[in-house]
Amino acid sequence: MANLDSSQARKYEGVIIMHPDASEEEQKNLFKKNADIIKSFQGEVNHLDTWGKRRLANPINKMSRGFYFHTTFTAKGDCVAELERTMRISDRVLRFTHVRLDDRVNLTKFVDDFKSALTETMKRENEREAKAQARRAQAQAHREMGPRRRDDGGGREFDGEEMEME
Repeated sequence: MANLDSSQARKYEGVIIMHPDASEEEQKNLFKKNADIIKSFQGEVNHLDTWGKRRLANPINKMSRGFYFHTTFTAKGDCVAELERTMRISDRVLRFTHVRLDDRVNLTKFVDDFKSALTETMKRENEREAKAQARRAQAQAHREMGPRRRDDGGGREFDGEEMEME
């Protein structure tokens, strides 16, 4: 097992989900605070990406939506523990995760690859949503046509009552 040196700067990726009602000011304050923590651990923020308000895979505290953020940064190992501690305290942060990246990874290339994968995912999601909307519109049009009258096959309409034979 490799000897972990907490004094060496490492590369990290983080995803944060904030409360859907969090104001833009609250979002900015959280990430300014995070940037200050990272700088205090001799690190730097590589990028911060806002994915916007999205549907959650599973509800969190009876909420089905949240603001998603993606970030990459370099910092010493103790930094992640402090970031997570402050996020646990904040009631505006629903979920978060930090992952240490391989030291051989170029962060700029990683972010570019990540963004292209995200673009493909969004494209597929939009296609799925368009198909679902088309199905809903077709079902709504079908419901608006109302109940159909049955035909007895003889060209006359049949209203369900028996006809007398002479």
